[in-house]
Amino acid sequence: MSGGRVPVKVEGRDLRLSNLDKVLYPQEGFTKAEVIDYYSRIAPVLLPHLRGRPLTVKRYPNGVEGPSFFEKNAPQHVPDWIRTVTVPTPGSTKDRDTIDFAVIEDLPALVFFANLAALELHVPMWRVDGKDRPRDPDTLVFDLDPGAPATIVECCRVACLLREVLDEDGLSACPKTSGSKGMQLYAPWRREDDPREYARKVARRLESGHRDEIVSVMTKKVREGKVLIDWSQNNTAKTTVAPYSLRARARPTVSTPLTWEEVEECDDADEMVFTAADVLARVEEHGDLFGPVAP
Repeated sequence: MSGGRVPVKVEGRDLRLSNLDKVLYPQEGFTKAEVIDYYSRIAPVLLPHLRGRPLTVKRYPNGVEGPSFFEKNAPQHVPDWIRTVTVPTPGSTKDRDTIDFAVIEDLPALVFFANLAALELHVPMWRVDGKDRPRDPDTLVFDLDPGAPATIVECCRVACLLREVLDEDGLSACPKTSGSKGMQLYAPWRREDDPREYARKVARRLESGHRDEIVSVMTKKVREGKVLIDWSQNNTAKTTVAPYSLRARARPTVSTPLTWEEVEECDDADEMVFTAADVLARVEEHGDLFGPVAP
């Protein structure tokens, strides 16, 4: 059973799924079949945030308690109907001038990667055009990372401060949990100036006004009890976990879009932990809370 392959047809594409009963989240007994089921059911709201974006995955072939690896290059056995793009990668840590990325455009491609135990889906803040050329960034991101004993509760307070600044500048932010311990704010970016420089200035401005709560540098010794506003994610070489992606935690938690009311009223970190089942129910209720971010 665990080693068997099951042929399936997904939107006209033939796939062979394997090891469906393998437990990938031992604490909850959550299997690969359930991972594939989650990604299949969340696809309508997830796919708009993946289309056109070169994909980096984090794979856990033996579950979240086993070894894992990041994979940027499209697997050699990727079907020819999955889009791949060759993107320049100057300064690559592996001395590669280009990388052949996969791009998830549809449900069959999403199921293919879920079957590889690609639990986490990471994408950049930019897309490729119809000729596979990188476009300018279309999204601004702030990654809020709490330094213990701070938690996502403190991140929510900082998110509200960030929202005020962005509103003043005509930018509409959407919040989401990271699915781990922090959260992120995204905003559509349609300006010609550099989003990285803009984000740096905003983070430094908030740090200067709230030094007991906020830092804007990565140095660990200054982060205790504070929230790091990581503006450096606005870098064409970096990726951020996609909204609705699973995370490789003890439980099958998800990077979950939030309402601003939830952010404003958060006073318990446990309120901001959402599993795959929770997120499917939330989408039934709210639709895609991150819809404004997708171009």
